[in-house]
Order: sequence, then structure tokens, then C-alpha cells
Amino acid sequence: MSTAPTTKNPTNSRIHGIIKEDDVGTWDQAWRENVTPWDIGQCQPPLREVVESGEVPFPHQGRALVPGCGKAYDVIYLANALSLDTLGIDVSHTAIECAYSILTGPDAPTAGKVTVQAQDFFSFRVPDERKFDVVYDYSFFVAIPVARRADWAKQMIALIKPGGYLITLVYPINPLIKTGPPFPVRPEYYDILLAADFSKVYDKVPTTSIQLHVGKERMVVWKRNE
Repeated sequence: MSTAPTTKNPTNSRIHGIIKEDDVGTWDQAWRENVTPWDIGQCQPPLREVVESGEVPFPHQGRALVPGCGKAYDVIYLANALSLDTLGIDVSHTAIECAYSILTGPDAPTAGKVTVQAQDFFSFRVPDERKFDVVYDYSFFVAIPVARRADWAKQMIALIKPGGYLITLVYPINPLIKTGPPFPVRPEYYDILLAADFSKVYDKVPTTSIQLHVGKERMVVWKRNE
């Protein structure tokens, strides 16, 4: 599950015509019809920037999760860069099939283990001993209806171990819109949901954004309170 880059992009009209808020299966239709403007064919550069800056002491062992993973570019990057066993989940079976094809290619991870599976984030459960050290959210937050954002936060609290990190690439920060996806997003929307259980440890405008994203995104990292 993910979302389109900007409401001014004509592809959004196609997205709005496909995606139904009450039917997560319509995300698979978007993948089948190749209406996936969020897919830039590589890991998001701001994720590389925050990981490789060394400003956040991310673990180099343990487990990571990427909800709405799509073709798993970010999943592969986290596995390679942090040597984490990384799981990507997506409600779209077509997206997961695409991810499998990449995982068998030359860009397959060489450090941590990568797994991808078709899975609804909101029904996903893990035992305490399998909770995650790192979770990365790019465009998943803005893809879900606003009414489900409190459930998103509850899931993050449930899935991330105390002391673990939630990496949020806040995008697209555009003038407020009435329809989605993408639904309205601002960094402070995360603050409202996470501040009671997480501490903000990194908050910067990326310097490596792709041209389409310049001035429309912010990288914020949260640490789960222990």
C-alpha cells in the first residue's frame, strides 16, 4: 500500500478512480494496471541519507519492517546497510510478486535476510520476542484513511520493541487537500499520535530528495520509549 506523489500530478486522477477507502484490494488493481507513481525504481534517497549520516545509532543486528513495501527497494537497502533481517509487507499480491523477482536478481541483499509477504498491516501480529528494532514508513501513513491513523499508531507501538526506531519519511507535504490518497499530511500529525510513546531523535529536511519531492518532504525518526 502506498500513494501518489502530488495531487497536481495527473496520475492522481487515475489513483482516485481505482483506490476505494473501504476496499484494500483496490491497491492490487493499481499495481496490476501499473498506476504506481510512488515507485521511483530505487530506495528513497532520504532513507540512505539518514542511515549513512550516522546521526542516529541504528542497530546492526535484529529485525526491521517495511509496511507497504511495494517492490521492496527500501527493504533490500535496510537489510544491506544495517545487516538487519528485514520483512516487507504489502496488501498487494502483485507488488509482492514484483518484489520476489527483484530479490532473485543482482540487487538482492548480501548482508541481512529479506522476506516479503502479502499481509495487511493492521492485522499483522508478532510475539514479544519477535518485535522489530526498526520500522520504516514512506507514504504508507498518507495512503490510509485519516480515520485509521490512530490504529496505525497503535500498531507501531505494538510492533516496535522498547528502544526501537520508527523512521518516517513525511511526504507529500502539500497544501491541504480534501480527497485522497494521498491524504493530508504534516509532521505534526505524527507528533499527536506518537509523542506519548516515542521520543523524536531526528528531524530534518532531506538534502538528497529526488526533484519531484524537493520542498515536500521531511525525515523524522522516533525512538520507542523504554
